[in-house]
Order: sequence, then C-alpha cells, then structure tokens
Amino acid sequence: MKSGLKKGFIAHEVYNLTPSESYESCKGGAIIVDVRESYLNKFKMFKVDKVLYLPYSELERSYNDLPPDLPLIFADTVGLKSREAVLFMNAHGYKNVSNMAGGIVDWEREGLPLTTDITARLSGSCMCQLKKREVETRSKATQFRVSGRARNGEGEKSDQQLNP
Repeated sequence: MKSGLKKGFIAHEVYNLTPSESYESCKGGAIIVDVRESYLNKFKMFKVDKVLYLPYSELERSYNDLPPDLPLIFADTVGLKSREAVLFMNAHGYKNVSNMAGGIVDWEREGLPLTTDITARLSGSCMCQLKKREVETRSKATQFRVSGRARNGEGEKSDQQLNP
C-alpha cells in the first residue's frame, strides 16, 4: 500500500499490515481481498464492510476485476499466499496493495471481528493440511500403506502391491 500511511512495515519486498492496522484501514475504505481457496474461507470470515473473495488459484485469471484505485489488503490463513498475491499485483502495476501479516489466524488472535459458520468447520493436523471434516473409513491394509507397499501386522514389508 503506497501513499502517506504511517503504519505497516516492509518485509521481503512486500508492504505488510498487522491485522489491527488492516482493520483500521478497512474503516477508512480499504478492501480485504481474501485469497484463501473457497473450501478454506467459509468457516471463519473477516467481518468488515468490504471483503472480496478471490482464491489465489484464480488470481491470474481475475486480477483485472479488482479496483486499481482503492487500497487492497490481501489476506489468507497466515499471510503466505497473500504475500505472493501482493508480489503478483505489484508486478502487474498495482501499487496500492498490502499483505495482512499473520492472516486470519492473527486477526482472530487479536480479537478482531469474525463471522463463523460452524457447518464449514475444518480439521487437520496443521494449517497446511486443513480439509472439510468427514468420517473416514479405511481398510486395515490401507492403514499400513507405505510407499505403495503393504506392511503386515508385525511391521514387515510385503512385496505384494496394494490395490485399495
């Protein structure tokens, strides 16, 4: 985000705002561009007046639809894909863009307003593996799958390929 704003910081060639700075900027007319993929952005959403949902995977195809004259704050779960989005936008002539450092994780940690849809809750062992909650059943042979080979109950490799 260019101009005379006296907030934010530059890190790794990208202008960053904290979630609190982003929230204050939104009160002044900035727009959050949430680049999380659609299955990730339904459970917890930024609760501000102007949020655009543009998954990172669609950015190259749709970036021209974004307003070039308004401040855009790119956000995602933790600020990684949104940083890439800011670099992309800068390379395509957009100058009034910034990254929300920490993404919605830090937004929530700072107690900023969210909308939550409990029916879209996700599960996973870490942020990089989040997926929709679902009951998963697997056969015992699939549970022991390692590099395309089966293991018997004692942990020994079997030469028989699995066909789940």
